[in-house]
Amino acid sequence: MTVTLADVAARAQVSPATVSRVLNGNYPVATSTRERVLKAVDELDYVLNGPASALAAATSDLVGILVNDIADPFFGIMASAIQSEIGGPGGRAGGERLAVVCNTGGSPERELTYLTLLQRQRAAAVVLTGGAMENEPHAAAVASKLRKLTDAGTRVVLCGRPPAPDTAAIALAFDNRGGGQRLTEHLIGLGHRRLGYIAGPEERTTTRHRLEGHRAALAAAGIEEDPRSTMWGRYDRTSGYEATLELLRRDPSLTAVVAANDSVALGACAALRESGLRIPEDVSVAGFDDLPFSVDAVPALTTVRLPLAEAGARAGRIAMGREEPPPGGTATVRGELMVRGSSGVPRG
Repeated sequence: MTVTLADVAARAQVSPATVSRVLNGNYPVATSTRERVLKAVDELDYVLNGPASALAAATSDLVGILVNDIADPFFGIMASAIQSEIGGPGGRAGGERLAVVCNTGGSPERELTYLTLLQRQRAAAVVLTGGAMENEPHAAAVASKLRKLTDAGTRVVLCGRPPAPDTAAIALAFDNRGGGQRLTEHLIGLGHRRLGYIAGPEERTTTRHRLEGHRAALAAAGIEEDPRSTMWGRYDRTSGYEATLELLRRDPSLTAVVAANDSVALGACAALRESGLRIPEDVSVAGFDDLPFSVDAVPALTTVRLPLAEAGARAGRIAMGREEPPPGGTATVRGELMVRGSSGVPRG
């Protein structure tokens, strides 16, 4: 059932005129009253009616791009590619569309807040990038928001995250599981049997899928995984540095470190060098994503290249209606193993 301005007024115990004044910001309202109205808007998930032209078109000229951390090249590359496909004529009356990058900081609450704000603004399209949270209540809340967006005429594209069942969102999902398996198979093929793994945050689908790929490779080779060989942390250099020192403390005979992404791998390399170990002569290192700095690392990182720019551009075109969605609404985007100087035959 559609929530009306009168419903918000009743919940906040004010007149409809007061609700209108708060939402339009064109008349002074007491702070306590304003807070009650905004709280009622959030609780009822009220969508503000836009101008008549927006109502006629069902959507506005706004396009939302949700990222975990815009300072992370993984998200920055995708956001830039998405935005490059949004520019130019195509909005209402032939005008430009406005792309807004929403930085969630990894907060599930911020993700939901941004989706609500974009719904209220009747966004023409919303693109969500990167992995999803492994949390059932949050996943259900996100799915509900996506359904409301698509029901209102907003195109929703998931770029680099798994499909959202029972929604009309288009998904371009990265094959993190397959990439993780090929990466570890490469190291096993070189002769490594004592491998440490530095995973990302436990609550992320990307983390789980890459680790599942790693474990599948170990199992296929008949290598029993030591529970102490896996560390968890953030997707950053500091996490890789600290986790590698701990892995070496647990098992000084380690011959390879597999990192959740390239930033983590750089931290692992720093920890190994400070520990007096050579890469790859003593310990091999592998990352994931093939971010721009990976090839310039010393030695250059063995990693899995995800086509971030290509996937982002495709997501942008689908969001703008300039490319047909994949059959069934879902496509798997596979990575490419990039073998470089940071991996080699184990010592001894």
